[in-house]
Amino acid sequence: MLAFRLIFFNTQFMKFSHLHVHTQYSLLDGAASIKGLYQKAIADGMPALAISDHGNMFGVFEFVKEAYKHKNEDGTLKVKPIVGCEFYITHDRTRKSFSKEEKDPRHHQILLAKNETGYKNLIKLTSLGYIEGMYSKYPRIDKQLIHKHHEGLIATTCCLGAMVPQTILKNGEAEGENEFKWWLNIFQDDYYVELQRHGMTEQEKVNKVLLKFAQKYNVKVIASNDSHYVDQKDFNAHDILLCVNTGEKQSTPALRDFTDDDVNIRNKRFAFPNDQFYLKTTAEMSKVFEDLPAAIDNTNEIVDKIDLLNLNKNILLPFFEVPANFKSQDEYLANITWAGANNRYKILTPEIEQRIQFELGVIEKMGFAGYFLIVSDFIRAGREIGVFVGPGRGSAAGSVVAYCLGITNIDPLKYNLLFERFLNPERKSMPDIDTDFDDEGRQKVIDYVVQKYGKKQVAQIITYGTMAAKSSIADVARVMDLPLDTSRMLTKLVPEKPGITLKRVLHAPLSDNDKTSENEISLIEKEQLNSDDIESVKKLRLIYEEDEQLGKILKEAEVLEGSVRNTGIHAAGIIIAPQDLTELIPVTTSKDSDLWVTQIEGNSIEEAGIIKMDFLGLKTLSIVKTALALIHQNHGVNININDIPLNDEKTYALYQRGETNGTFQFESPGMQKYLRELKPDKFDDLIAMNALYRPGPMNYIPTFIARKHGKEIVAYDLPEMQEYLEETQGITIYQEQVMLLSQKLSGFSKGDADVLRKAMGKKQKATLDKMKVSFIEGATAKGHPIKQLEKIWTDWEAFAQYAFNKSHSTCYAFLAYQTAYLKAHYPNEYMAAVLNHAGSIEKITFYMEECRRMKIKVLGPDINESQSGFAVNNKGEIRFGFSGLKGVGEAAIENIIEERKKNGRYKDVFDLVKRANLRTVNKKSLESLIYGGAFDCFNEMHRAQYFHANTGDISNLEKMLKFGSVLQQQNSNSANTLFGDLELPPIVPPKLPNCSPWQLIEQLDYEKEVTGMYISGHPLDNYKFELTHYDILPIGQFNEVKNFINNNPLTRTLRVAGLVIDAQHRVSKTGKKFGVLHIEDFTGKTEFMLWSEDYVRYQKYLEKGLVIMIEGAFQKYYNSEQYRFQLAKIHLLDTIKVTTTKQVLVYMDPRLINEEFISFMEKNFSSHPGPSSMIFIIKDPETGLNVNLHTLERGFTMNDELVQFFSQNNYLDINVILN
Repeated sequence: MLAFRLIFFNTQFMKFSHLHVHTQYSLLDGAASIKGLYQKAIADGMPALAISDHGNMFGVFEFVKEAYKHKNEDGTLKVKPIVGCEFYITHDRTRKSFSKEEKDPRHHQILLAKNETGYKNLIKLTSLGYIEGMYSKYPRIDKQLIHKHHEGLIATTCCLGAMVPQTILKNGEAEGENEFKWWLNIFQDDYYVELQRHGMTEQEKVNKVLLKFAQKYNVKVIASNDSHYVDQKDFNAHDILLCVNTGEKQSTPALRDFTDDDVNIRNKRFAFPNDQFYLKTTAEMSKVFEDLPAAIDNTNEIVDKIDLLNLNKNILLPFFEVPANFKSQDEYLANITWAGANNRYKILTPEIEQRIQFELGVIEKMGFAGYFLIVSDFIRAGREIGVFVGPGRGSAAGSVVAYCLGITNIDPLKYNLLFERFLNPERKSMPDIDTDFDDEGRQKVIDYVVQKYGKKQVAQIITYGTMAAKSSIADVARVMDLPLDTSRMLTKLVPEKPGITLKRVLHAPLSDNDKTSENEISLIEKEQLNSDDIESVKKLRLIYEEDEQLGKILKEAEVLEGSVRNTGIHAAGIIIAPQDLTELIPVTTSKDSDLWVTQIEGNSIEEAGIIKMDFLGLKTLSIVKTALALIHQNHGVNININDIPLNDEKTYALYQRGETNGTFQFESPGMQKYLRELKPDKFDDLIAMNALYRPGPMNYIPTFIARKHGKEIVAYDLPEMQEYLEETQGITIYQEQVMLLSQKLSGFSKGDADVLRKAMGKKQKATLDKMKVSFIEGATAKGHPIKQLEKIWTDWEAFAQYAFNKSHSTCYAFLAYQTAYLKAHYPNEYMAAVLNHAGSIEKITFYMEECRRMKIKVLGPDINESQSGFAVNNKGEIRFGFSGLKGVGEAAIENIIEERKKNGRYKDVFDLVKRANLRTVNKKSLESLIYGGAFDCFNEMHRAQYFHANTGDISNLEKMLKFGSVLQQQNSNSANTLFGDLELPPIVPPKLPNCSPWQLIEQLDYEKEVTGMYISGHPLDNYKFELTHYDILPIGQFNEVKNFINNNPLTRTLRVAGLVIDAQHRVSKTGKKFGVLHIEDFTGKTEFMLWSEDYVRYQKYLEKGLVIMIEGAFQKYYNSEQYRFQLAKIHLLDTIKVTTTKQVLVYMDPRLINEEFISFMEKNFSSHPGPSSMIFIIKDPETGLNVNLHTLERGFTMNDELVQFFSQNNYLDINVILN
């Protein structure tokens, strides 16, 4: 009895640690969140917890970091993190070819890092698994690698899928023993027999043999559970995750034998055998292994063997070699900085010298000289090979050292930009210099970096695609076979807010009134949900609680939310290491990159000791580069774009007119409206507007404009504030202003000013409360009244969260100014460049319309004039490029242009087929060229004629190709004979039958088919008068109003018109019919929903090709504060001239009145009588007097002939008054 009690006591208080644990980073195979695992381990009192994801170390950094968040009172960790990996091991990692009969002999193997050496070997093994052993989706290693990199590692017999158990099952105990001895020989005292008991027959069979081996070779036994989810209740969620992985429905019969997820058996899906694969408590594990209590206790031996790892490292900069005559990087940096300063400033004032000395001192103190040298080196190298580099971005523009080195092109002293905004002198943090390059040049600079530092030292950064709130619902719904419309109904109830989680949607307090503790943050406060959103949340919660089927879907989605679904590559991030990356961090590979990719994501990469930089491709730089090349080509002018004057009248006139389409940062209709009101006349205005035009600060724009024009008095809370706020009309726009004012008013240090800036931006209440006391005390000591100080602080707290980084705003305003300068001075070349880089068809169409507005002709493709892209001809016209035609092909384009350069223009189509390489310039290429109008220069034929074929005959185009082919063959044969000079009878071009030309609409349709747009015309061309004179808002402006409607309500009736490009009749989940209408004009496209009565009344307009006008207004939606467009009326645009014209005002010069004018008006009025009236306003240009002539006796009806007359006589200024 005593013995029983003793054993019971020891078992009851025995400690146990899980050493075989999969997290969400076992992609679509593990459903356990790292936080959830630690919460359970801490609650259970486990001494340690391991991470052992399949083949990767994706989650390792987060795993260790999480452990350090949970400490005992003495500072020790509550749970020791153990880093491991369950590797895929094969016979030969380099073999990549297998068959159905001979499959990859892949097994599992757990390895745990015992110490720093073991951790480095884990890194090496997982990295080589991807670099050398990747097959299908499995990163594999082999025994050769394990033998080489086993030091500091602990190995176990692992799970049923490992080599020892599988050898026992397939080849018998004797072979299994040989395999066992191999591992024991390598790892010796660090090799353990791992027993798992999941209620599987094969496991029981293997466990008996493993226990024999353990006893025979004196190897200790440990208990484990192959954990893939946190709690037993998560089994179904994990099963769903496996279905997401394999693309199966959960209703498909499960194959619950032990297999891998790549095993395909007809009408079966991969699944786990049962619900025992979770993180069991110590009590549960002790129960399972009550006959082997030592297996529980032996986990403690492993835990004690393992050193506590801290993966946070100091930054290791790549080695940058300085010239031999310099003793250090700091000395060299100082030397080239002063040289750059003399070049930039010419005369170094005491202010400049003091600033440079201060910055160099901070850089040296923090050890960042190498960082600046590396960045300046690759930027210099980029410029030398013709890459366009941006003027700077972000806070780095606050550094004079960066300016002197050529890293940025903005003088921080000129614009009062702060170094401490970039690098706080009192708090060491890694500098962050992000660089913009033109799109093509970005890769060239990366190639330079790889060449300089070595391919093994440069990598891109991984990103993890997780199952967010909406996607987790959608995935679970698909797996559980929920109808698509019901699934969409559920996902639509999740508010559209960045970063919102399903857990908070389902459980967080809705408002402050629902809080149960002070620590809680409501959905209204944190996620900024409006009343509509709250109603949706309430519906979702009701479903969660009361609907059995849909509630289950939400519950499983809640468990799976955050699961890592896939990996990607950061769009801009590049890391550079001082040595082979596989000796520092785990790396992976990607089919999307030639470089290695980190297994640690960007937010943590610097904590791991590796320097990160963003190499961004910026389309605007590509536009500037192309424009400058076209300007040089056409005008012979070389412009240094960084040296253009910042007081150019022509450029500011363009801004004042709001004609900024195609320029950087300032082209939205809303911005254009404000520019017309502001009338900017200095660069500071552009910096301010760039910072203000965002949700929040946008509300201050009217005040800024009014103060600039003297319509509102500029007042300062304290006179001392004028120095820093005068440039922004007394409004705190920039973060730098808060920093400077806190130093001036209260004596804050540079470092404290930066801390204040961060705290205000991130609403860090505890920090702000402390800093407010310091601010008030310091400022009152300087004699400032406390009442004003309280107001200043309150204003700062309200606005500082919106305040913008002036350094970034200045850089991008400078780049914007450069684009406006080019548009103002070289509009044709600049717009051609914009068209070349526009990207989408919608944007190209929009910019072509902008060209027409600017009176720049944009001509269709021409076989004798077009280049690959848009180009400007010698008449200043923009010519459409061949590459914009689908189906022509790059090789065909090169051949056509090269032959034209070599032997001159093509005389006709027969000349083309004689000279072109018909293997590349084939029938498909020629068809696309014809459809696009590239042969319109050959006047003897029209487009339809090329495709015409008489009955029983081939088409004219095929005849031409046959002619060209025979001719080329004959020329080739004669050149290769002994009688090469023998004259053969000429081959006569075939006679081509004629046919009727295409109608315009048919021609336009073919153009759109090959270019995606209309070139020789537009279906709306005949409606330009209506679009201009009938109070119709361009769709581009309508979309701008819609995007900002909740910030700037506009409730007047709006009219929008356009071509119906898509129309859909749909049925809602409640069975009600509704319609979706897409229309476009010259400025963009938009969508309207037709519900209930609107659908019944206007469904006849849901027809592609119609040209319609829609009237309506933005109104508050029911009890909501949100605005929605409420449709009032739809009609054909054709009808509005007749139905809405009340009066027409015609402004004209009396000298232009002649008999022809009078005769036309008389005839038109007689032919089209009606209720509308016309007033002729005759203005004498000499006296300025107006004479109004009314058509009192005779009314008229607005008609097409009159519209055409007005259009042809553009000296007439027309204003239409509507009913």
